[in-house]
Formats: sequence, structure tokens, C-alpha cells
Amino acid sequence: MFPRRLRGVFVAGAALVAAAAPLPAVASAAAAAAAAAADCTQPAGPPADVLAALPAPRVIGLSGSVPIVTMQPFAEFLIAMGYPEASLRDPRDGSLALSSYTDSAELAGAVAWYYERDAMRPMLVGHSQGGMLVVRTLHELAGAFRDAIPVFDPVQGRPLPRTSIRDPYTQAERPVVGVRVSFAAALATGALPRLLLGQWTMLPRLRKIPDTALAFTGFTVPWDPIAGNFATAEPYVATGTATVRNVLLPATYTHIGLPATEHLAAQPATRAWIEAYVPDAPPPLPETADADVRNLVHAADLWHSIRVHWCREGQRRLALRGPA
Repeated sequence: MFPRRLRGVFVAGAALVAAAAPLPAVASAAAAAAAAAADCTQPAGPPADVLAALPAPRVIGLSGSVPIVTMQPFAEFLIAMGYPEASLRDPRDGSLALSSYTDSAELAGAVAWYYERDAMRPMLVGHSQGGMLVVRTLHELAGAFRDAIPVFDPVQGRPLPRTSIRDPYTQAERPVVGVRVSFAAALATGALPRLLLGQWTMLPRLRKIPDTALAFTGFTVPWDPIAGNFATAEPYVATGTATVRNVLLPATYTHIGLPATEHLAAQPATRAWIEAYVPDAPPPLPETADADVRNLVHAADLWHSIRVHWCREGQRRLALRGPA
């Protein structure tokens, strides 16, 4: 046994090793074949137990501006539902959430770094101000704020002396500007805080999604005074080819409480509902009286989208490099 005073150090170190570990190997040739043949477009999404044989792209959760409310509970929900923990933990400090005060150019540079290393386009999910940072990063990658962006190494926590990467699929050198994420989402991100916080450059861009996201979902809580929404909000729109969806959440949901989703994976009724969820035709809500259904809708919707893009990116990576 480790002495009590060393146990915390050991656990923290283990988390860092896991976060920085290579992508997990597939369980067997049969599992890899099943994962490679999985239908990424099936209505309820591909099963996580099948996808477990695929490498998983990086998912970066961006917290809101209030320090005591982070995206860690959402990451814990994803882990409980079957997403690989190593693809959620920060490779430098092992954390499960990133601050929304992160520089958008650094985040864009990290997106390019992950794509070059993993051959999979990352995903970004942000809450409140974190959602603003998601959209701002998409605009960074589209070249809205600068012509060149340094590659950012999240393991060392510093920019690298280059503004281009080697594309893992073409082997051609390409700039960071233009790299895309596979999926992005913003939860309860409003214009009022941008105005109050002086984030002027984002006001005309906040609801416009460039082509640097393949797919994007914006979630709105009606009558959300923190976001500045009255009944509903201006919808997100694509400026080009991105697939953009807008989801209006139940009015009983609260702005601050949206990341609290970890309980949903632990309850059989809500877990089954999430697994059966189809975005355009959701099943009836669980009727179990003692089930806590807070935040069920966006948890299910996000888990569906994340599985779809895990499937697509993992299959693409598997076809390129074979089993990890």
C-alpha cells in the first residue's frame, strides 16, 4: 500500500499517464471488423459497445465563465456511457474540462495538433461562455481573426514554431487555418454576456457557423436571463456547408445546471431512453417516478452526435492506419 500522503500523487500521476497514453488497441480482429462495418447512420446511433473497438477522437469540453460550474460532470457522463476516458482527459494535467478563458488561437492550434497526431478530427462542446469559445475557435480556424495560427502542443502546453501540419491522409503540408472539427456544440450561449463582457468581435459571429465544423448543434433554454433569451433565441445558421441544428430545451432546465448529466448514465430508465434516442423522433420520456430526468434531452442529443462522429472518424482512422 502507498502511504496516505502519496496516494493522491499516485492517482494524479496515473491519470496523466492514461491521458497521454496511445490510442487503445482493438480487442480482436472480429471486434475491429464489426466496428469497421458499423452503420454510422442508423437512427439511434451506433452502439458504444461496438464502437469500443475503434480509436476515439478527442472531445474537448469547455466550461462556462463561473469557476464552480465545469464540464467535468458531462465528461463523466460520457465515460459512464462508454466513451474512452483517455480521449476526454487533458494530456497535460488530466482534467476533464477546459476553461472558457483559453485563448481561441491556442485551442485552434491544439485542434490541428490532435488531427495531425490522431488522424481524427476533434469535437468541441461548450457551455455558456464555453459555447462562445467553441464558435470563436471555428471562426479562428476559418481565418476570421488572423492569417496564420501556430500549432499548439497541449502536452507541453506551448505553441510550436510552425503554422502548418502534415495532413495524415494526404501527407501534404497544410496550414492550421482551414483544419476542421468533426462536431461542435454550444449550450446556452447568448449574446447578452458577450455584450456585458466586451466580447465585441463575437457579436456578429455568434450565431454563424463556418465550414470548419462538419456538424454543429446549438442548444437554447427558453427564457434564459443569463444568456439574454426571451422565449427563444436567434437560431444558429451555416455560412456554407456545415450541417447546423438548433434544439430548444425544456423551460424547466436551468442555465447553470446544464452540465450536470452524470446521474443519467447511472439510472436504468434514463440510460435506456438515451440509448433509444433519435434526434428527430425522440421516444416518450421515462415514466419511472423516481427517475431524475434533469438535462435528459441535451445529454441524449449530444451522446447521439458524439457516437455518430466517433464512428465516422474512428472508421476513417482505422482504414488509414489499421488497429492502433
